[in-house]
Amino acid sequence: MFGLSLKRNIIKTPNGRCAHGNGNGHGVRLHQVVKTYENAAGAFTALNGVDLQVNGGEFVSIIGKSGSGKSTLINMITGIDRPTAGQVMVGDTAIHTLTEEQIAVWRGCAIGVVFQFFQLLPTLTAVENVMLPMDYGRRYSQVERPERAMYLLAQMGMADYAHELPSALSGGQQQSIAIARALANDPPILAADEPTGNLDSKTAESVFRLFEDLADRGKTILMVTHDNELAKRAQRTVMIADGEIVDEKVNH
Repeated sequence: MFGLSLKRNIIKTPNGRCAHGNGNGHGVRLHQVVKTYENAAGAFTALNGVDLQVNGGEFVSIIGKSGSGKSTLINMITGIDRPTAGQVMVGDTAIHTLTEEQIAVWRGCAIGVVFQFFQLLPTLTAVENVMLPMDYGRRYSQVERPERAMYLLAQMGMADYAHELPSALSGGQQQSIAIARALANDPPILAADEPTGNLDSKTAESVFRLFEDLADRGKTILMVTHDNELAKRAQRTVMIADGEIVDEKVNH
């Protein structure tokens, strides 16, 4: 279904913010990460002293029951949420020390995020959704952004839907566009939270094969999944329960 062939040239503009390249130097390290939420019922600890290391270019699946802390873990790595305590290092960047503005700029360059429910902006067309991260990262010039977006949509089999709004597309089509958006600035790391959860088995298989291909090309992939069979096909599986990593297994 997909035939992604990554372009590795880096377009730098005078005001460019993205300075990274591809390669295997973009690992992830969490040290004693705690995340506690306060609500009317009191305090709830979603993560409790998590230590995790992911090497650059590694494909890691994260599994666990609903409410185990999987999504919270991904949110720590992507900077969507902040730890209550502990350290989150992505490459040489201490994410837990950044301001909200710094995190937004960093995320646009360094990490692509794929959500279970797509999170496409409903008033933007497919190609406009894919171009949006480029406006923040400024890795590609304004002239090159439409071409880059169309290139990614074509690789995802979505070129014919470039000017459609998300509401006109199926779940699989929306997820394909969301993955194209996550790859807009050619980030070295891709974090996916249940990316196949709302897809039929054939489309889910295509998405997973794409992730395998990206990992083979040097990208670091972290994928939360409820599908144990898919999880086993990643290079390593991390199991989380009650906010703690309880098992890690090298698959191949």
